[in-house]
Amino acid sequence: MKRTTILFVFGTILAGLLAGFQRNGSSFINEKSLEKTTSISNIDSVGESAQALESACQALYDSLHLQSIGLSKDAFRQAWFGFQQEKFSRPILAIVDFSQSSRNKRLYIVDFEAKKLVLNTYVAHGRNSGNEFAQKFSNENSSYQSSLGFYRALDVYQGKHGLSLKLQGLEKNINDRALERAIVLHGADYVSESFIRQTGRLGRSLGCPAVSYADHKVVIETLRNGAGMFLYYPDDSYVALSKLLQKASNVSQGFAAATSFASSK
Repeated sequence: MKRTTILFVFGTILAGLLAGFQRNGSSFINEKSLEKTTSISNIDSVGESAQALESACQALYDSLHLQSIGLSKDAFRQAWFGFQQEKFSRPILAIVDFSQSSRNKRLYIVDFEAKKLVLNTYVAHGRNSGNEFAQKFSNENSSYQSSLGFYRALDVYQGKHGLSLKLQGLEKNINDRALERAIVLHGADYVSESFIRQTGRLGRSLGCPAVSYADHKVVIETLRNGAGMFLYYPDDSYVALSKLLQKASNVSQGFAAATSFASSK
């Protein structure tokens, strides 16, 4: 009786989580792979549905050859699952992989609906986050550090750096002060290959994800009015605080639990 109760609760919770991954009009996962499973007699189906989520993530990562151009699998996986949870109004996500040197093209813009890589280019981090590598992050005013996590791209405006894109931080106590801190995406002279040749790294911002003036217009036009942005670093404290990633973790744990039960039968 105890096993039946546990499995029923597991099946109900996981079914709700999987249903949450449906995005209006732009999901790129086959709907059959996301069918709700409410009966404990279908525990194998729960495992199959969760496995489908992992498989879809891996398939897209492989098909876009992201490993060969430097994007870590962990960064993409967190970005992909978080994107599914947040339900952005546009099927596009800019992923910044701060595990990489600023000498690398560590900004990746992915169109999840078209299943294509739109752009791979340079991006700067905050000056107090580190020199060549970003290693410290903050949500505080005047910290001049980058903030990790998920953002929503809002509208554009003309600022001191020219055309700029407002960013709304979506994660409480992680990046939710972005608008207050005037964290925006903008162009900068210190983001260029010539600057790297002169100094050994990109220049740094006051906390904004700055891109080159050669790229800033296309980046802004691609993201404006509803696309997402994810700033990644392999930081356990961020993962522990992120509600979006906690939901994704629950799905993965559900897959592991379901397959473990199936193998023990």
